[in-house]
Amino acid sequence: MHVLGEPYAQLPDGRSVERWTFGSPEGVTAQMLTLGATLSALHVPDREGRRANVVLCAIDIRQLVGEARYFGATVGRCANRVRDGRLPVGAVVHRLPRNERGRHTLHGGPDGFDNRLWQARPIQDDDRVGVAFHLHSPHGDQGFPGNLDVTATYTLDADGALSIDYRAVTDAPTVVNLTNHAYFNLAGEGNGDVLDHLLRIEADHYTPVDRELIPLPGPAAPVAGTPFDFTSPRTLGAHIVATDPQLARAGGYDHNWVLRRPANAGGSSRAEGLALAATLWHPASGRRLECLTTEPGLQIYPGNLFDGSVTGPSGRPYPPFAGVALETQHFPDSPNRPDFPTTVLHPGEFYRSTTVYRFTSQLSHPHP
Repeated sequence: MHVLGEPYAQLPDGRSVERWTFGSPEGVTAQMLTLGATLSALHVPDREGRRANVVLCAIDIRQLVGEARYFGATVGRCANRVRDGRLPVGAVVHRLPRNERGRHTLHGGPDGFDNRLWQARPIQDDDRVGVAFHLHSPHGDQGFPGNLDVTATYTLDADGALSIDYRAVTDAPTVVNLTNHAYFNLAGEGNGDVLDHLLRIEADHYTPVDRELIPLPGPAAPVAGTPFDFTSPRTLGAHIVATDPQLARAGGYDHNWVLRRPANAGGSSRAEGLALAATLWHPASGRRLECLTTEPGLQIYPGNLFDGSVTGPSGRPYPPFAGVALETQHFPDSPNRPDFPTTVLHPGEFYRSTTVYRFTSQLSHPHP
C-alpha cells in the first residue's frame, strides 16, 4: 500500500489545492483533495476484479466551490440544517449566516469547512495508509463560538475498508456535527442512476420534516408501512415517486433515519462504538458497501435535484439520482432540539466520531 501527495489545481481565488492518493493498486484506492478534505475518487473492484470509481466528483475544480459544492467534502462545523440560523449554546443564542432558502444554515454556513484548505499529513503504518487533515476554526467562524481544532483522518486498511475518524477540541462551549458528503454509485461514477441499488437501513424510525426540510416537532415516526421502510433490502427507486407528502417535500429522500443501535445513547456527543448503519448493494456489479458508524443518525440523499450541470471524471453529466449520500451524523437541527442527542462540545471534552465504509463483492442477495 502507498500514499502520495502532489499539486493538483488552482482555484479561481488563487488558492492551490493538493491531491493525495493512497491504497492498493490491486484493491481499493482513494484520492482526496485538501480543499474541504474531499474524497474525490474511490476505486473499488467488482466481482470480476474490475475496478471503477464509485464516488461522484466534478472534473472542473471550479465546480467544487459552486455547483458541486459538498461532493465528497468533510462538512462542518455543523452538518445538515440549523433552523433560522439560530444556535443556542447554554444561555446564549448565537446567530449564524443563513445560506438555505434565505432562512436556515446548511452544512456550517456559506463558508463552511467544505470550502477551506486543510493541512494534510500522510499516514503509512504496517496495516493502513491514508491522510490526516487538520483545520483550525477560530472563534466566531460562521457565527460559531469558541476556537475549534479539528482533525479528519481518512485511512484504508489491507482489506480496503475506508475509515474516517473525526477529532475536535474547543476552548469554549460550541456545537460540532461533522460528516462526509460523498455520493456513491456502485455501478461506477457516471454510469446512470442509483435507483436500482438495494439499500437496507438499520432503523425503525425516521424524522419527518416540514416544507423546508426541518424536522417536525414530536417524536420520530415509525418507518413501517411507509416508503421509508428499508428494514429489509429494497431498491432506492421502489417508492421514490410515491405520492407521499414527505417525499414530495424533498423531491425524493432527504431525511434522517434514527439508527436502531445509536452508539451515542444518552445524548453524548462523543463516540462510544461502531454499529452497522446501512448496507448498499449493486446487483449487476456485485459491489456491496457496509456503512458502520458511531453516530446516532443517517441522512440519505440520492441527488434528487441533480440537473446535469455537473460533469464527472467519466465525462458524463450527472442526472437526478446519479449517486446517493450516506451521511452519518447527529440529527438535523439538533441545537434547537433538546429531545435529540446533543451536539454541544465543552472545553476539556474530546469530540470523537468514526465512520467506516467497508466494501465487498458478491453474486447473491445481501442477507437481511
